Amino acid sequence: MTPTRFLIYFLLLISVLQVTFATRRLTELVRDSSNLLKYHNGPLLVGNMSLNLVWYGNFKPSQKTIISDFITSLSSTSSNSQPSVATWWKITEKYHTKLSKPNSLALRLRLGKQLSDTKYSFGKSLTETHLVKLASKVASPNTVNIVLTAHDVAVTGFCSGRCGTHNSAIISSKIRHVSNGKKHKIPYIWVGNSETQCPGQCAWPFHQPIYGPQSAPLVAPNNDVGLDGMVINLASLLVGTATNPFGNGYYQGDASAPLEAASACPGVYAKGAYPGYPGDLLVDPTTGASYNAHGTNGRKYLLPAMFDPLTSTCSTLV
Repeated sequence: MTPTRFLIYFLLLISVLQVTFATRRLTELVRDSSNLLKYHNGPLLVGNMSLNLVWYGNFKPSQKTIISDFITSLSSTSSNSQPSVATWWKITEKYHTKLSKPNSLALRLRLGKQLSDTKYSFGKSLTETHLVKLASKVASPNTVNIVLTAHDVAVTGFCSGRCGTHNSAIISSKIRHVSNGKKHKIPYIWVGNSETQCPGQCAWPFHQPIYGPQSAPLVAPNNDVGLDGMVINLASLLVGTATNPFGNGYYQGDASAPLEAASACPGVYAKGAYPGYPGDLLVDPTTGASYNAHGTNGRKYLLPAMFDPLTSTCSTLV
């Protein structure tokens, strides 16, 4: 492929997904990796934190297990299979190392409370205000609260500009689970199931992209394009939350739409990646599914590359 043709393909692929402080966006620009991710003197997430889940809409039990097993895998040391989800997550510790912080302050996550809203209490068309209210239902100190919306739920900006969100909100003492009459700034994440709305935008490479080089979609490791796509987006947003939870941690560019730890490596999942090709992934010989990480309960997942702040390179598991 000639350099000119490669550049054309790259520009065509600007629909490849991106994570920012506000959103898991659908566009990405060419950037100089040597100047990425400055530290803006704000706090990182540290210590033991629970990930609370709000399931908004109808999810099958098998779909919920895909997500909960992923979260459990972030801190699991029980699996001997490598590369692992836990190994991937350890890259976030390098952001503490760069600040000369002891690893004892690194973020350790566990699966927390889960709430199901199968009655669509806010309807099937949600705004950011609705997402904050949903996240508040399970919020408490030392938590990250995750809202997961079903395939038939529309969210402002979903598909047209973003696949998910991470942000923070002030939770008042009037909301249950928050004690001592104090207000707390709580990080939250939203991720939507794009299976029926925009899989080509938010579930690539398990669906053909809408724009750019066209190739056959990969087989999803958990046989669910929508949920395996959600794992990719959730993983990216968790990294952004850990390293830039309140908009003044590690990022580059405009604070309202910054480049973060996972969006620094858009569309990269393994070595050899280039626009339209996620890289040389592992393939399950039985199912033909593509993946790059092992999780608990025999799970396999596809996780995005993460920007390594010590080497200024995109770090992949394979």
